[in-house]
Amino acid sequence: MSDFATDGSEARSIRVGVVGVGQRAVIARHIAESGQPARLVAAADPTERGRERARAVFGDDIRVAQTHTQLIESGAIDAAIVTSPDWTHAQIAVDLLRAGIAVYLEKPLAITLEDADAVLEAAAQTGTALYVGHNFRHSGVARAMRAVVERGEIGEVKAVWCRHFVGNGGDYYFKDWHADRSRVNSLLLQKASHDLDIIHMLAGGYTRRVVGMGGLTLYGDIADRRDRSGELMEDWFSYDNWPPLSQSGLNPVVDVEDLSMVMMTLDNGVQASYEQCHYTPDYWRNYTVIGTEGRLENFGDTGGGVVKVWTHRRGWDLAGDREYPISGVEDGHADADLLTMTEFLAHLATGAPTELSPIAAREAVATGALATRSLRDGSVPIDVPPPSDAVVRHFSRS
Repeated sequence: MSDFATDGSEARSIRVGVVGVGQRAVIARHIAESGQPARLVAAADPTERGRERARAVFGDDIRVAQTHTQLIESGAIDAAIVTSPDWTHAQIAVDLLRAGIAVYLEKPLAITLEDADAVLEAAAQTGTALYVGHNFRHSGVARAMRAVVERGEIGEVKAVWCRHFVGNGGDYYFKDWHADRSRVNSLLLQKASHDLDIIHMLAGGYTRRVVGMGGLTLYGDIADRRDRSGELMEDWFSYDNWPPLSQSGLNPVVDVEDLSMVMMTLDNGVQASYEQCHYTPDYWRNYTVIGTEGRLENFGDTGGGVVKVWTHRRGWDLAGDREYPISGVEDGHADADLLTMTEFLAHLATGAPTELSPIAAREAVATGALATRSLRDGSVPIDVPPPSDAVVRHFSRS
């Protein structure tokens, strides 16, 4: 039973704080919509603009601090939603967990495998609840594909391929700290962690050998750079920023790859691949899952798209044997965000199990981080180590 549940039918209201009030902090608005006994009471951000944004977005009646340690010392929160920049995730999460504060950690779990393991070890040692916001598991397209696999419509899965056309890449990832590998390691973590997690979900296993290829093939040629400290992506985004080489105002440091490819062998023998390009005109991800009795493929990855299934031999044929509409919003992931936040809070309030184990989040980081190491070291194959036995035992009981 959760620490927040009483011995009656009601549960004590969970006091929630937000750490890092940037673009993703708005997911905290879903607390009020979740139907769970929780309320937002505090926020922390090291910048004055971030603190002002907290008051503007969440109201003047919340406690506002400069650091997560101030929130810890205040004793004002039971749980924290960590939406700070990627390179800060591990230290903030460890501090919160060791203080007994439940953590919703925005993906990626960390930017190195070592830091990811440190977060899981802190959760295992303290017994404090840890949830990683891989909201894409709750998207309509992921649910539709998983249902096809679980019904056995394509037989035993043998291969999973994913192509990610990141049409907004120049605006989303190359005009602020996301372009700096010291801050993100690579976009095979920040951007690809969703897809690597879904590949593992659909394949029913985790990557144990990885090879990466890629490079900075376009944005490195753009000399127009400037410091955008204090700005958010919404301040500069426009579909008129096209073609890609006409982009301006890139981050002063641009050293992450804008084109990447990953080959994976999973622990159950499934072979998988992932490709990512940050200067395509369209923005969506396309999965193909091949089994012993057929294959599936999605066309579109939001509401209005479709998952098609082929189970009979033929030549080229756009029509599948069966088609399943993709539910949800037609742009963005507000629906998946709500489901993710609800799941986290319900876990705290009632002890309900969660769709995503932190082990899965760790495996996405492990795959992305070691694929990055491979592509920067001549595309050598790298074996992916499993988590420690103690961590596995802890989360198998959670």
